[in-house]
Amino acid sequence: MGMNTDGLVEEAIKFKGIAVKACQPYNEVWCVFDRDSFPLGNYIREFELARANGIKVAWANEAFELWYLLHFNYHDAGISRKQYKAKLKPNLEYDKADKTIYDQVKPFQATALKFARKLERHWRDMGEKFPERQNPSTSVHKLVEFLNELVELGSTD
Repeated sequence: MGMNTDGLVEEAIKFKGIAVKACQPYNEVWCVFDRDSFPLGNYIREFELARANGIKVAWANEAFELWYLLHFNYHDAGISRKQYKAKLKPNLEYDKADKTIYDQVKPFQATALKFARKLERHWRDMGEKFPERQNPSTSVHKLVEFLNELVELGSTD
């Protein structure tokens, strides 16, 4: 929806309720957002609200660009969101507004999935109960895997 983290989950809850009232409930509801410069408390609140309302979250901390970076390199050192463009430059001429970004990174999706799972294992091995609070971390791969399964099943629901 192009919204910031604050309010995104509330908007998803609203749409989920509308679908239920229309007797057309969703099978799954996902919110996709990153931490950016939002206060940690606001970021945590969105996760808690999502969990309480059965909404799945595909997050990236600190920036969504982490997901793009994982298409080319494993990365487990925290950097600021302003540093991602330079990190991406050797592999991708990144422009946030570029509508072709998916097509550009899709050939490297298997690498991104592998590196995202590795990063997830890194935080689990460290005993981290809230990996979404760590920089860098992501669960975008879980949404991508879910969408890939739907494509394999031939489902668009």
